[in-house]
Amino acid sequence: MRAQSVGDGEAVIRPEFAEEMLRPGGTVAGPFLMALADAAMYAAVMGKLGMVKMAVTSNLNINFLQRPNPGALLAKARALKIGKRLAMLDVIIYSEGYDEPVAHATGTYSLPKINS
Repeated sequence: MRAQSVGDGEAVIRPEFAEEMLRPGGTVAGPFLMALADAAMYAAVMGKLGMVKMAVTSNLNINFLQRPNPGALLAKARALKIGKRLAMLDVIIYSEGYDEPVAHATGTYSLPKINS
């Protein structure tokens, strides 16, 4: 996965489509959508704080809203709040070229204690 853009607490990820993303029935697998949401959240944290190697996911929730079209996806993440030890984010995932989201994720990242 590569970031299409990363900004101040925001990130857009557009993974390359691969047949391995599909589950039987020809739809994108849920675990892939979860991994995409997690990667987008991590990129948004990095966009706000810079490289934080030990930032880890402490919570991830996802709602699958509709069946994604097999093909390119777009994940848009934004930081809702970044504190000293926690970052709360959300991600909306779209089938590229469509306005309606296919999934919505929320998550929390645990941030390492920074010695000052």
